[in-house]
Amino acid sequence: MQYAGFDAYEKSIQQAGTSIVFMAYEGEQDIIVVAPGKGAEYAANPGFTGTEQREGTITAPLNHNNAEILRKLFPFTAPVRGLRKNRTFGVGDRLGIATPGHIRVFEKNDVFPIFAQQSIRELNLTGRTYEDVLDAVSFAVFREGFTKGFGADGDHLKTIKDVEYALSLGFTMITLDCSDHIKNNVTEENALPLSPTYRDAYVGKAFDIGEGITLSFTEGELRQCAAIYGEALEFAVDMYRRFLADGTYNADFEISIDETASITTPLQHFFVARELTKAGVSFATIAPRFCGEFQKGIDYIGDIAQFEQEIHVHAIIARHFGYKLSIHSGSDKFSVFPAIGVETQGVFHIKTAGTNWLEAMRVVAQADPALYREVHRYALVAFDEASKYYHVTTDLSKIPNVDSLSPEELPALFENNDSRQLIHITYGLILGKRNPDGSYTFRDRLYTLWRTHYEEYSKALEKHIGKHVALLGV
Repeated sequence: MQYAGFDAYEKSIQQAGTSIVFMAYEGEQDIIVVAPGKGAEYAANPGFTGTEQREGTITAPLNHNNAEILRKLFPFTAPVRGLRKNRTFGVGDRLGIATPGHIRVFEKNDVFPIFAQQSIRELNLTGRTYEDVLDAVSFAVFREGFTKGFGADGDHLKTIKDVEYALSLGFTMITLDCSDHIKNNVTEENALPLSPTYRDAYVGKAFDIGEGITLSFTEGELRQCAAIYGEALEFAVDMYRRFLADGTYNADFEISIDETASITTPLQHFFVARELTKAGVSFATIAPRFCGEFQKGIDYIGDIAQFEQEIHVHAIIARHFGYKLSIHSGSDKFSVFPAIGVETQGVFHIKTAGTNWLEAMRVVAQADPALYREVHRYALVAFDEASKYYHVTTDLSKIPNVDSLSPEELPALFENNDSRQLIHITYGLILGKRNPDGSYTFRDRLYTLWRTHYEEYSKALEKHIGKHVALLGV
C-alpha cells in the first residue's frame, strides 16, 4: 500500500510517540521509515541511524544498530523465553529470508515459534553471525506485524565463548551440546568401576515414575550410564552454574545428548535427568538420541514400533521430572510425528532447519532451471567435503542426471531422498563458493531470485512446515 509516499508494508505501521514507524520497499530493498504523526510537521527520530528525506520523513537501512532500536521501541520484535509453553517449534532459517513464511504457520496454530535458531556450525558455513540471525527475524516480525512472541536459540553450543556470545545478544534459549563429553563404545563390560555414591543411589532401588512404569538398574547398566554420561553431566552442571543459575541471563536451558553415536535408552535418559535435577540444574528440555536414524532432510529410518515403545517411556520420564522432550533433526520426520504428538501428550519441542533451505532450493528449480542445474552440478562435486559435517547415507548413484531432466521434472528431485540430502548438506559450500575474481558464484544470484519469488517461497514454507505441525496433532 502507499503510505506517506512510500510503498509500505501495511502490517508494519506502528505509532511511536508523535511519529509513525513502518517498513517499506524501495530500490529493491526493505527500509525503515519514520514519518510525522497526525498533526506533526516532522518525524521525531527515536534513534534510528538514517537519512532525512522528503516531507519531514527519515529512512533507515536494515542494519544491526537499527534492529536494536527497533527491539527497544517495539518489544514484540525482541525474543522472549518460550520453552515452558507446551508446544514449541524451532525453524532454523539459514538464509535470513524464511520468517515471513514461517509466520503464516504460527499465526494460525497454537505453537510457540523459535524463529531465530542457528548453531555455530551453521553460522560458519553460511558466513553469518548471531547478530544477523536475530536482526533478520526482528525485521521480519515487524514487517509482518507478528505480535504473538518468538524465541531465539543459540543452538548446539559447545564452548563458554559461544554460549556467552549468544546470551550477550539476548538469545532466550541455549541448547548445550554435550556430545564432545559423551563416551561412545562403552559397554557394561568395559566401563570403569562405579563410585560408591552412584551405587548407593541406584543399585537395588526401584524408581516408580508413574503411569505404570518402574525403572531399576543392574550394576552393569549403571556402570555403563556413568561411564557414557559422567563427563557430560559435569559439563552441563558447570555451564548452568556459570551462566544461568544466578539469573543474570534470562534464558531457557536445553540439554542436548543427541549428536552422538550412543542411542539414549530410557534408563540412561532417567539417569541423566535425575543427576541434573540432584545437582540443582533447572532445564526446560532434554534432547535424547532416539533409536533409529534422524538423518537430515528425510523421514525417519528405523523400526517405528520400537520408536513408539521407547518414546512412550522417554515422555513419561520427562513428565516425571517436569520438563519436555526435544526432538532434533525433526525436519520431515513425518512417519513418527503422530506418535510424538500422542506420547508427549502435546508437550514437545521440535527442531527443523535444513528443510527450509530445501524449500528455497525447490523454488530455484521451479523458477530458474538453468541456475538450479549449475548449483546441483557443483553440489555433486562438493558432497564429499560437506559429508564431513553431517551423518547421511546418501547414495549419489540414485540421483537422476540433472541434465537429462526437463525443466518441469527438476522440482521432483526434492521428492528423492538422496537428492534432498545432496542439496541439504552442501548448503554452506554452495553459498560460499567464489569465482576467481572473489565474487560469489551462486549466492548473489540465489538471493536475487528469492527476493523476486519471496511469495512463492513463503507459500511453500506455509505448506511444508504446516504439514509438520498438523501431523504433530496441533
